[in-house]
Amino acid sequence: MARTKEFDPETALRAALELFWERGYEATSMADLVEHMGVARASIYATFGGKHELYLKALDRYGESVDPHLLTELSQPGPVLPAVRALVERFAREATGEGGRRGCFVVNTAVELAPHDPLMARRVQASWDHLETALTSALIRAQAQGELGEERDPRALGRFLLVLMQGLRVVGKAEAGPQRLRDAAAQALALLD
Repeated sequence: MARTKEFDPETALRAALELFWERGYEATSMADLVEHMGVARASIYATFGGKHELYLKALDRYGESVDPHLLTELSQPGPVLPAVRALVERFAREATGEGGRRGCFVVNTAVELAPHDPLMARRVQASWDHLETALTSALIRAQAQGELGEERDPRALGRFLLVLMQGLRVVGKAEAGPQRLRDAAAQALALLD
């Protein structure tokens, strides 16, 4: 007869996500995960697999909780450019350390693991593809509504904003001063005028 789980897998996964997000992959040991999750090592392996698989599941959970909100923000009826501006400004604000300087979990993964881990690289790419598509779609809509000039290339602008937004997150991890990030965001948003 199979034993029932003595812990909530969702709660445990959220705890693992928080720890990985705070410390990174390499600086988080299985012993750290056992302590932080409050789950026995054998149960972690049985439920999630090893540390690598647990990290992938945490990264997926992060994407499920963050990415849908971006699409919702950019697909509201009415004028589009205010929503794009608000999103870029939010990324700049968050990158300045609101809520701590742990950064974005996807960006952290891109910097720490993607260069040498193809599975992580694919997850990062999928997240960035999703954001780029949402931005490009919003900018195409803005152009159709007359908010963005016909001479503008919505796809190139979407890619530019994606790179800027992720760059804001990287710089924000290393720098406490918000002015550089605010100035960069303001210059990028000027391109939408």
